[in-house]
Amino acid sequence: MTGARIVLDGGTAATEALLRTAAQAENTRGLWDNIGASLAESTRMRFERGERPDGGVWPQSIRARLENGKTLIDSARLMQSITWQADDRGVEVGTNVLYAAAHQLGATIRPVSKQALRFRIGDHWITAKEVTIPARPFLGVDHDDEAEIEALTGEWLLGPQGANDVN
Repeated sequence: MTGARIVLDGGTAATEALLRTAAQAENTRGLWDNIGASLAESTRMRFERGERPDGGVWPQSIRARLENGKTLIDSARLMQSITWQADDRGVEVGTNVLYAAAHQLGATIRPVSKQALRFRIGDHWITAKEVTIPARPFLGVDHDDEAEIEALTGEWLLGPQGANDVN
């Protein structure tokens, strides 16, 4: 994946203990796949709420304010691009949208070959020497995600695919 991504490698002590136990099993891809699906859905829900993984809210975008819309959901391309890749060692959740990192981390955009940037927001044309995009983190693991990871891992360890494979 290019763009932005998170790599899940634990969090709370309980989650880390469950994941260490699961790591001793063979064929853990199913567990990681379930965790990835859960985290991708949780991330998409953060877009709907305009919320960071730490529970804070994103700064409202100018476009959302002018159009009475939602920040980062103009076309919903970024939100719909959230996916995951799982194997027996873990899961990566992220997106291949090139501008994702600018929104996740924040960025300053400056003109390369002109004196100023010129762009349109709604019916308004804007000219600026630079534009600062504030960080609006959408990838990450929140407290509800931690609880879900613990539940999924516990279920997986107790189920037929996990319990019989642990060394």
